[in-house]
Amino acid sequence: MMNLQKLPNQLTIMRILLIPVLVLVYYLPVHWHNEVAAALFVLAAITDWLDGYLARRWQAASRFGAFLDPVADKLIVAAALVMLVQSDPSLSITLPVIIIISREIIISALREWMASIGEKTTVAVAYVGKLKTAAQMIAITLLIYGQDIAGSPIYAIGLIALYAATLLTLWSMMQYLRAAWSALQ
Repeated sequence: MMNLQKLPNQLTIMRILLIPVLVLVYYLPVHWHNEVAAALFVLAAITDWLDGYLARRWQAASRFGAFLDPVADKLIVAAALVMLVQSDPSLSITLPVIIIISREIIISALREWMASIGEKTTVAVAYVGKLKTAAQMIAITLLIYGQDIAGSPIYAIGLIALYAATLLTLWSMMQYLRAAWSALQ
């Protein structure tokens, strides 16, 4: 029988294990690779929401989950963004991807440093960070899918969503840096 208390962490681990599957499917030389890769990315996004929801609902939060969940999120987003840049190495994709990945590195380092000086709560997750994550997930899904649906330019819509995610990325980074500013001086 499955221990439901462990399900949130198992979902997080599944998200990490999905990364090589996502990459493999994305590069398969078959006509359906975009659809399945987009579906896998949506599955990962759902598990991102679900593992946190279940951990809170079942009071099953753990140190392991608190560590691994943000790592899993960053890994799958970074892998997907790198795939997208490889597929379309234009400035319109590359620049937002560099900004998004750079922000993740900066904020991860900031959180680690703030925790080391006992100021962990100063850089807690803010609402704009959740909006940023949602915008990234939508943008990446649309860009991976990349095919028009009923005349709708899905790739162009995904690109607009990526720019929105990039603006939210910069906004959330500024909020984190502002919250930590007194400790940084």
